[in-house]
Amino acid sequence: MITMDVRDNFTDLTWASNYIMKMALDEYQAEQNWTRLICQYWELVEDLLGDPRAKVLPFMDNPLPTFGMIVTYLAWVLVVGPTYMRDRKPMQLTRTLFYYNLFQVLLSAYMFYEHLMAGWARGYSLTCEPVDYTDGELSRRMFNLCYIYYLSKLSEFADTVFFVLRKKKSQISWLHLYHHSLTPIEAWILTKFLAGGNTTLPNIINNFVHTLMYFYYLLSSMGPRYQKYLWWKKYMTEIQIAQFIICIVHAINALVTDCAYPKFITSLLLLNASIFFALFMNFYWENYKKTAARVAPAKTPLVVENNNCIPLDYSIERKDQ
Repeated sequence: MITMDVRDNFTDLTWASNYIMKMALDEYQAEQNWTRLICQYWELVEDLLGDPRAKVLPFMDNPLPTFGMIVTYLAWVLVVGPTYMRDRKPMQLTRTLFYYNLFQVLLSAYMFYEHLMAGWARGYSLTCEPVDYTDGELSRRMFNLCYIYYLSKLSEFADTVFFVLRKKKSQISWLHLYHHSLTPIEAWILTKFLAGGNTTLPNIINNFVHTLMYFYYLLSSMGPRYQKYLWWKKYMTEIQIAQFIICIVHAINALVTDCAYPKFITSLLLLNASIFFALFMNFYWENYKKTAARVAPAKTPLVVENNNCIPLDYSIERKDQ
């Protein structure tokens, strides 16, 4: 009965956190053990706020496996990979890139469809949608989708691995690493505690954008003869900017209304969307508006190498400079 009371009050995250911290401190005062305090706090968070469906899934029992994979990823792309490739020629990976991008297109399209069928085309509200913790058909479908979304973010580590193997160091910016390090954590929290509701709106938009983005990469990986089909990069950036505007408006609405959704999580979503909106507006201005103002009348077509383009969802630097 306590579990349901706390979860019902999870819309007020401050209340829930204070409640759990008080219980953990009571245990600490009895034993004066910091390790025990941390373990007890996590056990309370998991038992009282965690989705019980997540506990049996690989990597979902606690966040340590996810953090471990992120640390391994960063160590490889920053130290191990560059050291290994230092005296070697760049790898072409033409066929590998083709099949990887095809896989990401199909996976992103599938997740976009599942977001519609699990909620957004089945009655989800665009203004406020609380998390459904019951184990009904649609709730279970959305939960499974959230877990697949989490796994997909782990698979995107390969983007940076390919950059290292092809010696495309200029494309591995701090923002690129920040994006790939942060999204698995966000997706883990989503699956563990908030599998559904408002949080999945940015995800369905992201799946739509990733379907287009990886299709762009797929065409790019097919060689120079497909360059004429890559004229729509600018519009991809505009779609990305529109994505963040929608997320910002959606989060602000949830904060100013009585939406039964954790306001702390909503605030984080608002902050994240605002940061990326600012970065993409800067990217758009630097690459399209400012460049167009100073370019000569006779424009030279942009040469796109074999899949050598900046990932559009986290890049702010021009590759073709």
